[in-house]
Amino acid sequence: MDFKGIENLIKAMSESNLSSMDIEYNGISIKMKKENNKIYKQEIISEEYEKENRDNIVEEKKLDLLNYNEKTDAAIGDNFTEIVSPIVGTFYESPGVDKEPYVKVGDKVKKGDIVCIVEAMKVMNEIESEVDGEIVAVLGENGEMVQYGEALFKIKPL
Repeated sequence: MDFKGIENLIKAMSESNLSSMDIEYNGISIKMKKENNKIYKQEIISEEYEKENRDNIVEEKKLDLLNYNEKTDAAIGDNFTEIVSPIVGTFYESPGVDKEPYVKVGDKVKKGDIVCIVEAMKVMNEIESEVDGEIVAVLGENGEMVQYGEALFKIKPL
């Protein structure tokens, strides 16, 4: 099979309703696959533009953490307990997309109440409060990764 023959196969494939084609001819193997006539557009973004935006995102996160530490810790004082993640996974504040969060700042919880879910390896792990108290800070961000031992909530014991 020569180049012209391969061009003809490509043209025939693109004009047909076939989604894939495998051909073996004289020791040559050709495999073609077409996905629902989708056209993929690739945008080219300069590395400089990406780096600028990445730096801005990092700065915003640092600023958020600084604001949290200064304002929230001053208001809470030293009398609080942290609920930490027992595993690495994805933090979810509610049981579903359209559902209310398990807890919000100001809510009272009892020992054993579910406060969030941490998903790990497609398993939804319900995280429970270890003390009776009032939620004074929600540290986890919905849909974001959390690490083992990372604080998810601050609770003022009652």
